[in-house]
Amino acid sequence: MKNKYKNILKNNIPLIKNLSEKGFFSKDVRKQRIINYFFKKVFRVNSDVPWSVHFTSKVIIPQKIKIGKNVDRSFLLSTGCYFQAGNGIEIGDNTIFAPGVKIISANHSSSNLDEWEKEDSIVIGENCWLGANSIILPGVKIGDNVIVAAGAIVTKSFDSNITIGGCPAKIIKKSI
Repeated sequence: MKNKYKNILKNNIPLIKNLSEKGFFSKDVRKQRIINYFFKKVFRVNSDVPWSVHFTSKVIIPQKIKIGKNVDRSFLLSTGCYFQAGNGIEIGDNTIFAPGVKIISANHSSSNLDEWEKEDSIVIGENCWLGANSIILPGVKIGDNVIVAAGAIVTKSFDSNITIGGCPAKIIKKSI
């Protein structure tokens, strides 16, 4: 009987993902926590992550991720994100991210695909906003109060109080 329900749910995952992407679930945080908990326990999606993560997102090596205050809500509600913490990720207090954000802290070694190259960890400051589908690459340090525009690819570090965007990312606006 248990397998029957699992099969029914597995067949309906595309429907659930579609509803989630349209914002159906994100209107009620409590409901989203329940849905994510269900996917974590039944389907083992992000089962090793100690905080709630949207079921359409993927977190690799969560024990190397340090998150600040009020960041867990973005993990809960932002769909389709990817966090790979091979070399570590630090996310400061009150930082938010939109759907599709990718934070990749390590590249594969060119000589051995089973190993990651050693690089500095990614550090994202406090009160930052990572726009939809932005990508943060290994070794990047982002200061406090930085807005990363949607679709930006951040390949180098940036100071505080700026807006960055583009491919590769560059300063668009300096704030006071």
